[in-house]
Amino acid sequence: MKLEIGNIPVKDVVLGSENSFADGILTIDKEAAIAYLKGEDDHITDLDIVIAHPGDDTRIVPVIETIEPRVRMDDRTLFPGVTGDIVPAGDGELKAFKGCCVTVVGKEWGSFGDGVIDMGGEGAKHTRWSELINICLVGDTDEEFERHEQQKCNHALRWAGHRFAEWIGKIAKDVEPAETESYTFDPILKREKNDLPNVAIVLQPQSQMEALGYNDLWYGWDMNKFLPTYVSPTEVFDGAIISGSFMPASSKWSTYEFQNFPTIKELYKYDGIDYNFVGVIMSNLNVALDQKERSAIMVRDMAINLGVDYAIVTEEGYGNPDTDYVRCQVVLEEAGIGVVGISNESDGRTGVGQPLVVLNEKMNALVSTGNVGELTELPACKTVIGNLEAMNRDGMSGSWGYDEILGKSARDDGSIIMEDNNWFCGDHISGASLKTMKEF
Repeated sequence: MKLEIGNIPVKDVVLGSENSFADGILTIDKEAAIAYLKGEDDHITDLDIVIAHPGDDTRIVPVIETIEPRVRMDDRTLFPGVTGDIVPAGDGELKAFKGCCVTVVGKEWGSFGDGVIDMGGEGAKHTRWSELINICLVGDTDEEFERHEQQKCNHALRWAGHRFAEWIGKIAKDVEPAETESYTFDPILKREKNDLPNVAIVLQPQSQMEALGYNDLWYGWDMNKFLPTYVSPTEVFDGAIISGSFMPASSKWSTYEFQNFPTIKELYKYDGIDYNFVGVIMSNLNVALDQKERSAIMVRDMAINLGVDYAIVTEEGYGNPDTDYVRCQVVLEEAGIGVVGISNESDGRTGVGQPLVVLNEKMNALVSTGNVGELTELPACKTVIGNLEAMNRDGMSGSWGYDEILGKSARDDGSIIMEDNNWFCGDHISGASLKTMKEF
């Protein structure tokens, strides 16, 4: 499989009366976009588009999803099974607008999996999104059945975001890219043999919710009903998987991160030089112990049959998923496969708690992307996109409506105090983390 992504740098995004791209300026026809998105889903009751730039004194909350605007040159749907028919992904030509993202924001209501983005000040240091031009799709829906629920599917707004990213991406079709990324993934059995070790990455996307509609989707299929499967890394880049709404905000992989998964790109970089990159084992995160054991065994057997010598295992989330994450690493190590694990940790506000729900001495190489419990206190921002009160009211992870010592997360003066849990995809477990480890 060969996937080529033509990258088009975006210097600025403006709203206008037509769609165009010239001299690095992406112009979006706001009224046409809103009319299109409302026409696709009559559950959307209110919609606005607002642009947030790096350095702006702007706080965005509650953030539901981020997506990179792209177009497939063969006119296949960008997200199979979601924005169009179920069609193959992972090969062909794409064009992508770089330096910007569609950011889906609740106008009124937040959810456990929604988070915060600060575009300027100290808060901007917590996420990569502050480095991008955020094309904020701010909306509300008539999904009354989940309005006051802590866990929300956010179906109408999430899928509107994917449609919007595809709609914007079509502007790129006749634009000449500045550079092209090329990813070739040759059939394993047809590769020339060499003496280099074989390396695979095991992805464990969110799939815990037995009720459908909250989990990540694979070709539109709810991953709670998924079993570990061997896939091409180019499928991950090419929209075969989209983010869900369940995990705490900082622990999520947004769709943008799947499209640009840094750890997979890094594995490509040294393929055939230091090792043979033999692909992705797409696993899952379950609730029942027998389900966890089944998945771990299936991952182990695939790795053995692929001849994997070393594996990276990375989870989307923490808490209950730690058991899947740890068990997978242990069974691989017992099979003689060396493992490096990548995840965040939950050490509490003081940093002295147990980092993972379970631990095992066979896990001897772990990469931490941060502590979800660390407290952050920040001043008010001049502009809020969305609804700051969602932090107090809607059960967002890492914020609260009342604490006997700290008060409420979103204060009356607009300042905030929250756990790092609440930064949208802030731990960037995909490999884009801004954080580093220091020893004292």
